[in-house]
Amino acid sequence: MSPEAHSAPRSLAEALRARDDSSLAALLRSRPDLVTPVPTDLTQLATRAGTRASVLRALERLDRFALQTAEALAVAPDPASYDTLLGLMAGDAGDPAVAGALPRALHTLREQALVWGGDDRLRLVRTAREVLAPSPQHPSPTGLGPTVQEATSGMSPGRIQEIVTSAGLPSTHDSVSAVAALTALFTHRKKLARLLAQAPEAAREVLARLVWGPPYGQVTADPAAHLRWLLDRGLLLPTAPGTVVLPREVALHLRAGRAHRATEPLPPAVVPAATHSPQVVDATAAGQAYTALATVEELLKEWDEGGPAVLRAGGLSVRDLKRTAVALDVSEPVAAFWVELAYAAGLIASDGEADERYAATPAYDEWLEQPPAERWVRLARAWLAATRTPGLVGGRDAKDRTLSALGPGLDRSAAPEVRHRVLSLLAGLGTGAAPDAESVLARLRWERPLRGGRRDGEEGRRDGEEDLRSRLARWTLSEAELLGLTGRGALSSHGRALLGAPPAARSGSSAAEAPGTGSSTGGGHGVEATQADTTGTGAPGHSASDASGRRAADGPGDKLPVHRHRVPDRLVPLSGHEQAVAGAEAARLLAPLLPEPLDHVLLQADLTAVAPGPLRRPLADMLGVLADVESKGGATVYRFTPASVRRALDAGRTAADLHAFLTEHSRTPVPQPLAYLIDDVARRHGHLRVGAASAYVRCDDDALLNEILADKRAAALRLRRLAPTVLAAPTDPAALLEGLRAMGYAPAAESAEGDVLIARAHAHRTPPRAAPEPVPDGPPAPDATLLTAAIRAIRAGDLAATTPRKPVGEPLAGGELPRTSSAETLATVQAAVLTGDSLWIGYVNAEGAASQRVISPVRVEGGFVTAYDHTADEIRTYPLHRITGVAELAED
Repeated sequence: MSPEAHSAPRSLAEALRARDDSSLAALLRSRPDLVTPVPTDLTQLATRAGTRASVLRALERLDRFALQTAEALAVAPDPASYDTLLGLMAGDAGDPAVAGALPRALHTLREQALVWGGDDRLRLVRTAREVLAPSPQHPSPTGLGPTVQEATSGMSPGRIQEIVTSAGLPSTHDSVSAVAALTALFTHRKKLARLLAQAPEAAREVLARLVWGPPYGQVTADPAAHLRWLLDRGLLLPTAPGTVVLPREVALHLRAGRAHRATEPLPPAVVPAATHSPQVVDATAAGQAYTALATVEELLKEWDEGGPAVLRAGGLSVRDLKRTAVALDVSEPVAAFWVELAYAAGLIASDGEADERYAATPAYDEWLEQPPAERWVRLARAWLAATRTPGLVGGRDAKDRTLSALGPGLDRSAAPEVRHRVLSLLAGLGTGAAPDAESVLARLRWERPLRGGRRDGEEGRRDGEEDLRSRLARWTLSEAELLGLTGRGALSSHGRALLGAPPAARSGSSAAEAPGTGSSTGGGHGVEATQADTTGTGAPGHSASDASGRRAADGPGDKLPVHRHRVPDRLVPLSGHEQAVAGAEAARLLAPLLPEPLDHVLLQADLTAVAPGPLRRPLADMLGVLADVESKGGATVYRFTPASVRRALDAGRTAADLHAFLTEHSRTPVPQPLAYLIDDVARRHGHLRVGAASAYVRCDDDALLNEILADKRAAALRLRRLAPTVLAAPTDPAALLEGLRAMGYAPAAESAEGDVLIARAHAHRTPPRAAPEPVPDGPPAPDATLLTAAIRAIRAGDLAATTPRKPVGEPLAGGELPRTSSAETLATVQAAVLTGDSLWIGYVNAEGAASQRVISPVRVEGGFVTAYDHTADEIRTYPLHRITGVAELAED
């Protein structure tokens, strides 16, 4: 029997007062909004726990069976006994699974302060009852309608007496007794069964259509005979002109006592769709992790000299996203994922200039210097914590505006929780097991059935939170594969380490893989919790989890088997130190699986070079200047062209440098066509010089200038001869360079002093930028230090508010604080110093905030009293003029 049942509390505040500190800590941990700010006492805590916003948040975090239990209490008498609740959940025939799971669900509701009272007087918090109880505006999920008393509240006394008489009951002297008699008839199974046996077949069909809801129906002014039969006996009651309702008592009889058509006491199991060897999973995931690193590097190289412009409303334009997708050789949704990932990791941001553009941040250069495994850990951790959701890109917001990559409106606070939960479910499977996606979605729907489906009539997001949660799960599965956390759908060893999860059994014998064996685990649901669900069937209202001291606030399905590191299931699953340890372990496991960078390529006679694997950075950077990437994959193919060779020469390399570079890094001899190409381009490179006049061309070979002037393609440049070796043009040097190169020449730019300008790529960087902060899903969960301090303050404040006192003087209006004169206050405090007694005082601080305190005065001097403050648990000094009143504590 629960402690609440023995103490018989008269209010939620009294029920909270009877709890121990660990139970209060579990409440504040599961409902962190209650501790922000810290309540002054337990009465204020109970009041805050009953507010509509707090109750709705708590209901949203219940699993399906706990929510069904709350819904059953909402349609049960208030208060209800445990047996009544069990009857509503299991029906007349009973259900062993429901009977076994109900104690845990009831314990969860009690621990979250949604239900209070003993097993003989269970009470649902009033606000929760208002939210979950049936009404015409907000039908109950149970499909039940109002009671007979509620449905007949506006009916005339004469009509009520007619119904009682038609039902075969004796008439009464008043409506109250008539309604009570009709209710007694409808709740008596045998008597109501005899009455229904007399009903016409068509009437029974009407009742069958209404029994599981919705319970409302339409009738005409002159209803048919079978409807008239039901109306005359109160089996259908009018609620408005033309509208009738099936009374709750009749519906429960027809349902055999069940409040729900189908109860779900156990979570659906997450079943594996396929099983692979751990080596294959890790190798596949590591290959994809390397691809993720290469893709992010390629993206940032594309934006190295300044990326796309920032839209006026923020984000990338559709055209820029398409260009990025083409450059990365991926689809647009995948390109949006990589862009958002780099943004979440703090590697790209807007430069903040007048012509605002996206560019790499200084953190990108630091990231490049890290080992590959550590770079991957940074990306993966940024993805896990990010609330920005790339899958929404291209959709519409509530104002029908297109959601763009890197733009506003992509934050979804539920995203980190869903990612952690999905991955924890994968961790609950055996190593190498890839889950069936639909079973994962079914499990999430069981764990959070009310997520976003508010029952207070508030309009939710345009995309629909419940649907969004399922889409977040699907995106998590695909994004985890892209990132390399999973391989072939199964969680990798380095992914498991990053989550801080224990190593899974390689035999694949976890409960998640064995549905239908009586276990309530479906991956991620603790073995201990399962035992409590299936064997903790002792006294009603008590579960095995109570005795073991485990935190029921975590809810069902949130624990893995006991281990030092458990699978994360909250927004901040691990502390900072634990995250560092988990990241280091993940990097250690991933590092040997990543391909070793190569220092060579294979040159071919068709002016291509094949890189049989990843290249070391200096080699890759130089080859990226000297050649163009033709194809990617396991081996990257580079193609040498006149333009690419000229690009290397513009960067300050000479032909001799290029020959030496290729000879050093090629495992095959340098092909003759490639050597000829380099020499030919180098021979012509810089023969023409372009400078600023607006622009001019000079060349020692006047015949070459004559050739240019005679070329019809040069007409657009509007060249004219200034001297035998100089041509001028009314255009800028850059445009003149491009025009001459388009004609097949190889000009070089020169400075005002006549020196050749080396065209090096200019790396554009933003000022230092912090990574975007995730949007929290409500207040953060309090840590142990805050919980300890909060509970001590609440207990002390409650002591000050509830300790019996001897009033002195006249009380203030409302009787809250006694008001005593200055002389009475001073005399009482001085007497307490001599006797060592404690006093209750009213105190107003410098900001004008009033509070109640219990103090033990130590000395009084200079208009101040120094005392031990039991409320603050420390010695404090109070000005006497700020004490509004004082009273001695009662001796008992």
